[in-house]
Amino acid sequence: MSDEPTTGLRDRMGAALTSSMKARDREAVAALRSALARVSNAEAVDVDSVPRAGAIEQARVGPGAADAPRRELTEDDVRGIVEAEVAEHDHAARHFTDIGRPDEAARVAAQAEVLRGLLA
Repeated sequence: MSDEPTTGLRDRMGAALTSSMKARDREAVAALRSALARVSNAEAVDVDSVPRAGAIEQARVGPGAADAPRRELTEDDVRGIVEAEVAEHDHAARHFTDIGRPDEAARVAAQAEVLRGLLA
């Protein structure tokens, strides 16, 4: 598979989000926003890896001086995150079915299908 920074699946999710928002498809919007947020969270830098501040006279100044570079995810990383999101939705749909809430089960299953369609 690829070790390059992602452009494929993440870009498709962004385009699908825009289309879903225009179509007012609430389930698709919810699923896509959740998956994109998970991807963004995965890019966050581990707090322990950020250098600690030293003496003030050695501090960088100006806009972005305290910013740490974000992790770059591979296409496989993004795919794994979205697959995990689909699995969670599938599990939730089964749970809602088991407790007799078919409307909630259908809603969550529809969200899983939106993401599953982007993985194909």
